[in-house]
Amino acid sequence: MDTTDISLMNALKKNARASLSDLALDLQITRATVRTRMNALMASGEIAGFTILTKSDVTPHPVRGHMMLQIEGTGAQSIRQRLLLMPQVSAVHTTNGKWDMIVELATQTLEQLDQCLFKIRKIKGVAGSETNLLLSTKHS
Repeated sequence: MDTTDISLMNALKKNARASLSDLALDLQITRATVRTRMNALMASGEIAGFTILTKSDVTPHPVRGHMMLQIEGTGAQSIRQRLLLMPQVSAVHTTNGKWDMIVELATQTLEQLDQCLFKIRKIKGVAGSETNLLLSTKHS
């Protein structure tokens, strides 16, 4: 991958529906070059697919946070499934180190976040937790 490929991928991350003509104009390359490079990036697996963002994906929740969980025993899979059923949970990541999971949370109020944290801490197998509020987010 060179700088043109990286620029193309960044442009597609911002708008995967951009036309070849618009991409070519923005990157100052030909449409044929855009098409050839996109095909090569897809063939190599650098571009794994295209997706959409729904209204709920882009609607900001005023209160967001990451909750790190320490899991005891072998119940990680069932805990993850329970977490993913909660509407306040947008993602669950497994990790290594002190924490076994990182849970992305989004609510409308601090009170709702507090209630969610309380429910999560009561799940059987959750041995410890630490929560950090997200104050701001910048996207590239």
